[in-house]
Amino acid sequence: MLRSSPLWLALVSSPALAMTGGSFEEVGNTLISAMSMFLGNQEKVYILDKAEGNAATINGHPAWGAVWDISSRQATVMDIRTNTFCTSGMHLPNGSFVAFGGNGAVGRGGSIGSQAGPGGGASWDSEYQDFDGRKAIRILNPCTSASTATASKCQWYDDPSVLSMQRRRWYAGAESLPDGSVVLIGGFVNGGYVNRNMPNVDPEFEGGAAESTYEFFPANGREPQVMQFMIQTSGLNSYAHTYVLSSGKMLVQANVSTIIWDYNTNTEIPLPRMPNNVARVYPASGAVAMLPLTPKNNYNPTILFCGGTDMPDSAWGDYAYPTIDTWNYPASRDCQRLTPEPQDGSAPRYEADDDMLDGRTMGQFILLPDGTMLVVNGARNGTAGYATMTGQTKSYSDMPFGMSLASDPVGTPAIYNPDAPKGSRWSNAGLANSKVARLYHSTAILLPDASVLIAGSNPNVDVNLTTYFPTTYTAEIFYPPYFSSSTRPVPTGIPASISYGGPLFDLELPETSYTGSANDAAGNTTVVLLRGGFSTHAMNMGQRYLQLNSTYTVQSNGSITLHVAQAPNPNVFQPGPALLFVTVNGVPSVGKEVIVGSGEIEVQPTQPASVLPTSVRLDMDASGSGEGEAAQATGSQSVSVGSRTSPRFVIAAVLGGVGVGVLYLISV
Repeated sequence: MLRSSPLWLALVSSPALAMTGGSFEEVGNTLISAMSMFLGNQEKVYILDKAEGNAATINGHPAWGAVWDISSRQATVMDIRTNTFCTSGMHLPNGSFVAFGGNGAVGRGGSIGSQAGPGGGASWDSEYQDFDGRKAIRILNPCTSASTATASKCQWYDDPSVLSMQRRRWYAGAESLPDGSVVLIGGFVNGGYVNRNMPNVDPEFEGGAAESTYEFFPANGREPQVMQFMIQTSGLNSYAHTYVLSSGKMLVQANVSTIIWDYNTNTEIPLPRMPNNVARVYPASGAVAMLPLTPKNNYNPTILFCGGTDMPDSAWGDYAYPTIDTWNYPASRDCQRLTPEPQDGSAPRYEADDDMLDGRTMGQFILLPDGTMLVVNGARNGTAGYATMTGQTKSYSDMPFGMSLASDPVGTPAIYNPDAPKGSRWSNAGLANSKVARLYHSTAILLPDASVLIAGSNPNVDVNLTTYFPTTYTAEIFYPPYFSSSTRPVPTGIPASISYGGPLFDLELPETSYTGSANDAAGNTTVVLLRGGFSTHAMNMGQRYLQLNSTYTVQSNGSITLHVAQAPNPNVFQPGPALLFVTVNGVPSVGKEVIVGSGEIEVQPTQPASVLPTSVRLDMDASGSGEGEAAQATGSQSVSVGSRTSPRFVIAAVLGGVGVGVLYLISV
């Protein structure tokens, strides 16, 4: 059994002033460059780099793992055995996280490691002391401040001799499934710029350099199967965009092709091609996210694709480098919406949406608890990736931006409002400009206080502090516009877990949680589950926003009782950790971590939805006092989360290189 113990959140008043909405704040050094990043719990952010020559060391070698404390804004290095370069990641139902795959062992300058490994590459390097990570499965149970950073239960479990994938995967797609398991799709075997040779005469295998199969974690006896879509999209199919749909099937998008995929039967339904020949996957790296799922849209997913590039196919080159000087090629401003399973019976089609304010490659969507979508990071020209030459620039000494294949960083965020009328959905009014270039290997995640942590940027094969776009360790926090509010909601009664269907629960909002009319505040209150996902390569794997159905009763003293339904089903919000926010008049509370579902990898228990009582307004309206918690900066409040009792990892053992359906429950 994998169940999470109850979590509790204590908010303590702080004398700190509210931050200015739309502003950036530099918040210290991450010690390693944040190539991948995720929120582990309400206290800790976990960061992964590739194995490289960071000055921070651990156990006699450069560090490529760290944990960042939200309150103190201090990073502590962590030991990881395998190379996490361009890994994939996902949550598990009990609140643990898992990182899949990576690169072979490397040494200084990205050279192949000192000890040769099977199938090319290296199994270990004597200087950096990294092991081959291409089949690695690494699991972490996030700890709170109650546990020391050196406690064994707080470390990454990273032992390829016990736990590994069945195939080598670098830049693989990953998606959480309704039962809490994870599907891993495609990937490079040995890495490169795009996943093909030229001429592309072997799109399935690329001479052993491409992986066109998918597999499951836990495997449970299931062998990898060839996915035809990976062959069809050969070249531009790294980090495929994947989203489980209401039907339980999956949208998969790569290159300029799109399908609905039944992963149980390995059948594909082709959908229309991406309009205007705009690629969104790595290394085009557009900003892609599912719009908020709400009762209003009947929890039917719509995916928004923005930016990337319409570079012609010939420009992409092959594993080595692009054929053109990409830094001169403008990124796309184009945005397209797609509802893969229309509920009116119509055929799915792409719908042109408002163009972004700037063309962006490596832009990244962050879903905010007020229902808007923030895009940060990226560049106006070029693509993700790095190289020492291109088809037009034959010498590294002539590369104008070092190894970077992008130029002209976009420092100003923009906010997309999915509910605004078409033609007025984008705005950057009042948003500051960051002075830190965030290009290849940048990350961003939502924090519990509803601010956004931004870190990373390293378009270099190894640490380089003197090049045009250097390895970056500076972290920033961006404060969305709602941080200018002097009042934020302080709900009570948030449960430790959310089920699929079943009895409703009540939340209480004191009159200090809002200003103005109580009736108006109640009518403009939402309760949302928000999962920030595993951030890497301008993606947040597993990111999802679900508004819970709710009604309200306005009390005579101006307080508000919210009557809240449980989550509808695991197809629309997969089991695992999430933050629960209550938003009043567009201003969110501090999010509280909850576990959605049973906490186990299993067919999730589902009950009928409860019938909510009718909303009750006051005949004679009351007013809020507006004396609730100010919109504080991260670290200015005290947040305490109860530790998980007997934390356990779900580990699918891969024995002798063959997937075997054995589950280990390892207590730590």
